[in-house]
Amino acid sequence: MHSARYEYDSRNGNHERIDFLTSKEKVPSKRKVGILIGVLVALLILAAVAAFLVWLFVFKDADSETSLSKQLSPSVRVFSGQMKLVDIPYDQNLEDTDSNAFEDLAVNLQAILEESYKKDPLLAKYYTTSVVTAFSEGVTAYYWSQFDIPVENLEIVPRFSEERVLQTLENSIKEQRSVLNHKNIKISKITASATDSRMARNPRANECFYRLEAEETVKTFSSPGYPTGYPPTSRCQWQIRASQDNAISVSFPFFHIEDDCHDDFVFIYDSLSPDDSQAITEKCGQRPPSNPLEVVSSGNIMLINLITDSDVQRPGFEAKYSSIPISKGKTCGGVLSESKGVFTSPLHPSFYPPSVDCKWTIKVSTEMKVRVKFTMFRMKEPGVDTRVCHKDYVEIAGTKYCGEMSSLALTSDTNSLDVSFHSDKSYTDKGFRAEYSAYDPADPCPNRFACNSGICIAKELKCDGWNDCGDMSDELKCQCEKDQFSCGNGLCKPRLWVCDRNNDCGDGSDEKQCSCEENEWRCGNGVCLPQEVVCDSKKDCEDGSDEASCKTSPGICSDFSFKCKNKECVNKVNAECDRVDDCSDSSDEASCDCGTRPYKLNRIVGGQNAELGEWPWQVSLHFQTNGHVCGASIISDRWLLSASHCFVTSDLANRVASNWQTYSGMQDQYKQDGVQLRLLKRIISHPDYNQMTFDYDIALLELSAPLEFTNTIQPICLPASSHVFPAGMSCWVTGWGVLREGGRKAQLLQKASVKIINDTVCNMVTEGQVTSRMLCSGFLAGGVDACQGDSGGPLVCFEESGKWFQAGIVSWGEGCARRNKPGVYSRVTKLREWIRKETGI
Repeated sequence: MHSARYEYDSRNGNHERIDFLTSKEKVPSKRKVGILIGVLVALLILAAVAAFLVWLFVFKDADSETSLSKQLSPSVRVFSGQMKLVDIPYDQNLEDTDSNAFEDLAVNLQAILEESYKKDPLLAKYYTTSVVTAFSEGVTAYYWSQFDIPVENLEIVPRFSEERVLQTLENSIKEQRSVLNHKNIKISKITASATDSRMARNPRANECFYRLEAEETVKTFSSPGYPTGYPPTSRCQWQIRASQDNAISVSFPFFHIEDDCHDDFVFIYDSLSPDDSQAITEKCGQRPPSNPLEVVSSGNIMLINLITDSDVQRPGFEAKYSSIPISKGKTCGGVLSESKGVFTSPLHPSFYPPSVDCKWTIKVSTEMKVRVKFTMFRMKEPGVDTRVCHKDYVEIAGTKYCGEMSSLALTSDTNSLDVSFHSDKSYTDKGFRAEYSAYDPADPCPNRFACNSGICIAKELKCDGWNDCGDMSDELKCQCEKDQFSCGNGLCKPRLWVCDRNNDCGDGSDEKQCSCEENEWRCGNGVCLPQEVVCDSKKDCEDGSDEASCKTSPGICSDFSFKCKNKECVNKVNAECDRVDDCSDSSDEASCDCGTRPYKLNRIVGGQNAELGEWPWQVSLHFQTNGHVCGASIISDRWLLSASHCFVTSDLANRVASNWQTYSGMQDQYKQDGVQLRLLKRIISHPDYNQMTFDYDIALLELSAPLEFTNTIQPICLPASSHVFPAGMSCWVTGWGVLREGGRKAQLLQKASVKIINDTVCNMVTEGQVTSRMLCSGFLAGGVDACQGDSGGPLVCFEESGKWFQAGIVSWGEGCARRNKPGVYSRVTKLREWIRKETGI
C-alpha cells in the first residue's frame, strides 16, 4: 500500500491534501538527505532568532514602563464657566449661533482665553482649544476650554486644577490693557469649573444639539430614540431660554436611564454652560409616577445634558417644559398664625429653585408653644458635611439642618418660632414638607408620651427597646420588665434580642454572655470549638459552619455550602447572585434576574404606606367576591408563593383554584391602574402541611396565564437552601392585613421593618412550637405586626449584592404585635428544594 503525504493549506483553511508516493519517491538520495539536513538547521536558526525577537519586543516590553504606557490613554481636561462682559449691548442675534454677531464676539473671546492661558507655561503647553457656546442677557458668555495631556506626561494631570485655571484667567482679566486690545472687550468676572469632557459640545456642530424657547404653553422634547432606546454613545444638549422675568420649569413624566450614573446620566444646569457651580441635579435610573423629576431654574436659562456610554439600551426620557414667572419660585415664607397648618419649600414636591431664601414666623396664642414635624425632608448635595450645612439648609433656633432626614420634629421655647430656608446657586432637591401645631406645654401630648424631639408617641412604645422618638428619649430612665434585658448602659431591650449576634444595646452587653472565648469558634448551633478548627478542610461543627467561608476547603459540603449544578460545593456564605462566578459552571449566577426594584423611590418620614413599585413582587389574593384575603409573592411569570393555611381550610371552596383571583402590581385595593389580574390554574399545597402546628405552611400557585413584568411587577429572588439570614438582620414584611388586632384591612399596601430573631430564643417564647421550617421576626416598627390578611405574604431581606431575597412567608402568631409574641414565618431555605421540584425554578 502506498504511503501518504499530508499538507494543510493555511491560506484558505482547506483540509489536508493527500498525495500518494511512488516506490522511487519513498527512498531519498544522499544528496537529498544533505539538503534536507541543511534546510532543517537553517529553520532551527531562524526559529531561534524569531523567538529572541519575540521575547525582546513583546514579552520583555510587556514588563517595561514603555509597554504599560502603551496601554494608557491620553488625558483630556476640560474646564467650563462663564464670563461677564462690560459695556456691550445685548443683541438678540447673539442667541443664534449661526449669526455674524455670535461669530464675531465668540471668536474674539476665544482669542482672549487663548492669550490668557499662554501666560501660564504649563497651561500653554497643553492647551488645545476654547469654544464659546452661548450668550445671555447681561451680557454673559458661556465657554469651555480643553487641554490634552499625552500619555508620557500623565503625572502632571493633578496640576491641572480649577484653582490654577481660574487664577490664570482672573490675573489676565485684571490686566485691562491687554484685554482691551480685542476690540475693547472688557471682562468683569469669570468662572472656571472642571467638567466632564463628554459634555463639552460645540453648538455650531448641530449634532444632537437643540435650542428651545420656553413659553407659557407647555411643550415637549425627548431623548434620541425614545421610546425605543437611546444610542449607546449619545452626547446631547438642550439649551432652553425664556423671556426675561421668567424661569424655566421642566418635568419628566417618563424617565428611564441606565441605573449607573457613571456611564449614563442626565445633568441639568442653571446656566448655559456645564459648570458644576451652577448644577441643579444629576440623575439616572428609573423614576415612578409617584416620584417624578421636576426642576426649575432661578433665571431664564437652563442647560440639559444626556450622556450615555453603557451598552445597555434604555428608553430614555420624555420632558415637558414651560416658562413660569420667576416670582413663583421665590414666593415663600410669611407669618403663620393659625393653631395648626402646613408649609413647604418652594414648589414642593418639585425641586426647589437655586438661589432662594425664605423665612416663616409661626405665632400661636400666648399660653401655647409651637411644634414642627417634617413629614418629608430631603436636601442632599454632593460634598456637604451635614453637621455644618454650609449650602442648602433649613435653620431653626440657630441650628441648621440638611441632607436627608428619617425623622425631624422640633418644639419652641415660646409661642413663636422662626423657620428659615436657604438654597445656594448649585444643586437642588425636593426640599421639605412640614406640619406645625400649637400645644399646651403643661400637657404637650395628651394621653401620649412626649419625646424630647417634640413628637408624641403611644405610651406603650416607651421602654419597648425601639427608638420610636428618634432621639432615644423614650428609652431612657426605664425600669426593665421581666421580659426585657437590662443593658449595661441602662437601656432596656427585649430578651428576644439577647444572643442574636447583633449589638442591640450599643455597648455589646446583650451579646457578652453568649460568645465563646477569644480563642474559640462558635458554631451555628452555639457550640464552642477551638479556633484551629476553622478552615482546616474538616467539618468539625455539626452544621459545617466552620468551613462555610473557606476558599481552602474544596470538596467540603455542609449546610452552608452552595451546591452548583455540576454537583460542586462552594464554601462561601450566600454565594448566589452576588455578581461573582463561584461555580465553575456559573450556576450560582444563572437565575438572578429577580429581586430588583426598577423605580427610584422617595423616603417619607415615618411613613408606613408602601409607595408604588416599592414591593413589585407583592400579590393580593382575592377569594370569590370577598376581596383581599391573603398575600403572595411572584417567583416567576407563572408561579406565586403563598401559605397553605390560606387554602387548606375546613371550607373546601378555598381549595378550588377557580375561586381565586390574583392582582399583581397593586398598591391601592381600589385602584387598577397597571394592575394585572390573573386567575389560578392550580394550587399546590405542601403534602406535609399540618393544620394544627402550621408546619410546612407553604403553597405554590400556578397562574392561568403568564405575567408581563413591568416597573411595578417583578419576581423576588428565592434563596438557595444554604442561604443565611442571620439573627439581628433587618428585613421587611408587607401586606394589606388589618392595621391592628380586631381592626379592618388596609386599603394601601403596608410595610414594616422586622428583625430576624435567634432560633433558640424564638423557640423559647413560642413555648417550643417552632420547627426547623419556621423562623421568627421581632417587633415591628410602631407596633405594627404581620396580621390577618398578611398571611402568605413575603418577608424579604436586602443583600449587599443589591438583590432582595425572600426569607419567609407570613404564617402564624399570637394576635398582632403583642408584647414578646413575634410573628412566625415559613422558612423558605428549608423548603427551597420542594419549590424547585414542583416548579423547576
